[in-house]
Amino acid sequence: MAVLIDGKELAKKIRMELKDEVTELRAKEINPKLAVIMVGDDKASKVYVKNKSKACEEIGIEYEEFLMDSNTTMQELLDLIENLNNREDIHGILLQSPIPKNLDINQAFNKIDFRKDVDGFHPINVGKLSIGEDCFISCTPFGVTKMLEEYNIDVQGKNVVIIGRSNIVGKPLIQCMLKKNGTVTVCHSKTQNIKEITKNADILIAALGKAKFVTADMVKEGAVIIDVGINRNDDGKLVGDVDFENVKEKASYITPVPGGVGPMTIAMLMTNVVKAAKNLNK
Repeated sequence: MAVLIDGKELAKKIRMELKDEVTELRAKEINPKLAVIMVGDDKASKVYVKNKSKACEEIGIEYEEFLMDSNTTMQELLDLIENLNNREDIHGILLQSPIPKNLDINQAFNKIDFRKDVDGFHPINVGKLSIGEDCFISCTPFGVTKMLEEYNIDVQGKNVVIIGRSNIVGKPLIQCMLKKNGTVTVCHSKTQNIKEITKNADILIAALGKAKFVTADMVKEGAVIIDVGINRNDDGKLVGDVDFENVKEKASYITPVPGGVGPMTIAMLMTNVVKAAKNLNK
């Protein structure tokens, strides 16, 4: 029976540590501040944005929200980002995705000053991550890395299989796991014999966005299972990419959904905002 990797508790611990750090920074007249841009009114985005503002409030990070309607032009969005880049009181800029289809999200991400790119999506941060330089790491992969560290799960020399190759999770995770000397294999929608590959994984990370995709017969006895997926089943209940009930019987460690990677993503965002404030006020 697997040990539960409790992302909720770990995130709480990180937020407490950040709160102390922010108190110290404020004593030096450095007030970390996050700006969040939301374009359109995606329901899930509203929930995420609310959770981010709550976390900021708890830690003592200042927070400013910019809501733009779905008719916003690309130029208006770029002008807002430029304005936030130039504001000295703002240390972190986050563009909540998705944005309306007529807007180019990559162009918007590229416009954010890489020193304020607390989501870790700017090509400069992505490039720095791949060559092992200090940078902002995308919050979910950063959270996964922290969980493995906290539970003393050694990645070195292990077979790490990542299912999913998104720019936000899969690709940065490859770099994070390589940095820890893991032997990394990436599976995606065109991968053949996926079960044969996942059965060799010492650490299996599922980030593909398909409910209960990873079943017990895909998992090696004693493997570490990290479930990044957040899906709603037919009853509207949150479930991961892993068939939790059956897989936990075989795994050595497993993350639940909800309460696993999700809370860690927000905790790492807060970590990045505090880091940005310190970097910009060196």
